[in-house]
Amino acid sequence: MRSNYQIIIEYDGTDYNGWQYQKNGSSIQNEIEKALKKVLKKKIRIIGSGRTDAGVHAVGQSANFYCDKIENMKKFLNSLNYFLIKKNISINSLKKKKLNFHSRFDAKKRTYKYTIVNRKNFLVLDKNRAWLVKKKLDIHCMKKAVKLFAGTHNFDAFRSSSCGAKSPVRTIEKSSLTKRGDKIIMIFSSKSFLQHQVRSMVGCLKAIGEGKWHIDNLKRLLKSKKRSHCAPPAPSSGLYLHKVTY
Repeated sequence: MRSNYQIIIEYDGTDYNGWQYQKNGSSIQNEIEKALKKVLKKKIRIIGSGRTDAGVHAVGQSANFYCDKIENMKKFLNSLNYFLIKKNISINSLKKKKLNFHSRFDAKKRTYKYTIVNRKNFLVLDKNRAWLVKKKLDIHCMKKAVKLFAGTHNFDAFRSSSCGAKSPVRTIEKSSLTKRGDKIIMIFSSKSFLQHQVRSMVGCLKAIGEGKWHIDNLKRLLKSKKRSHCAPPAPSSGLYLHKVTY
C-alpha cells in the first residue's frame, strides 16, 4: 500500500552545492535519495520544503516521499541514517502523513537563523558555520534596523539576479536580533523567501553595525527596489534553515 512519509533533516551544507538534485553535482537531495534507494531497493524521489543554496545548513529541513508502507519505522530510520552518517546529514524524525501532504506547498512558515561571530580571533568550532566579522558592531543600531524588515514589503533589492520568483513581495512575520557573548543571532520567519533575500538582509545589517550605513540607507533601499544599491550578501556559511511550520 502506497504511503506518504515526512522526514526532518539536519545537515552541514559546507561541502554541498545546495539542497536541490543535481545530475553532475553533490547535493543534499542526491545523498538522501541514494540512501533511500539502498534501504528500499528502489529509486525514490523526495520533495523538499524549499531549496537551500550551496554552503547553507539546516537543523529543521522538511521533506516527504512516497513508498510502500514501512512496517518498522524505528528500524527504517536507523538504516537510513547508517548510510548518511559519513555525509554530515541526519534524519532526525520520520512520520507517516496523509497522502496529500506536500512538504513545500503545505508549509505555512519557514524560519531561518543567521549567526555572526563578532571578534578578532579566527573561528575554530564555528568555522564554516558562522560569519566572522572582526570590526566591532553597533548592536543597538542593528536592533533598530532589523525591525524595518517586519511586515509586507517589496524585496526586489534583496534578491539575486537569477531569482525566478514571480513576485518580489514578501511578508516577514518575525525579524529579530539578539547578542549572546560574541555571537549575534538573527531570526527571520516568513511563508517564503526570495533567493539570497536573507543573506542580503544580513549584509545590510552588518553594514549598519559597522557604521558604513545609516539606518536611513536601509529605509531608502526598501523603497528603491534596486539591487545595485544593496550591500553585498552575507556568506552562506552562517545561514541555517531552522524550522518549517505546517
